[in-house]
Amino acid sequence: MQVHRIHQFLQTKMADEEPVDPKQYLEDTCKPKCVRPLRAYQACVKRIKGDETGHKHCTGQYFDYWKCIDECVALKLFDKLK
Repeated sequence: MQVHRIHQFLQTKMADEEPVDPKQYLEDTCKPKCVRPLRAYQACVKRIKGDETGHKHCTGQYFDYWKCIDECVALKLFDKLK
C-alpha cells in the first residue's frame, strides 16, 4: 500500500514541468520507522545539555538516526530512478 502511494506521488510530481526530487518525501515517510534511533539521539542531547567543555557529543546517535532513514529510503528510491 505504501509503495502505491509513493508511486502515485512520484507520477503526480513528475507530470509537472519541473522534476521533483522524491528523496525528501521518502525521508518523511521513513522517519516514523526510525523512532528508536531518534529517541536515543534526543536522550543523548538531553544528557549532555549542560556540558560546557565541548568534549561530549551525540554524533554517533545522530548518524545512527540518519542511517536508519537512508536505508529505508534506499529501498524505495532506487526502484524509482531512471
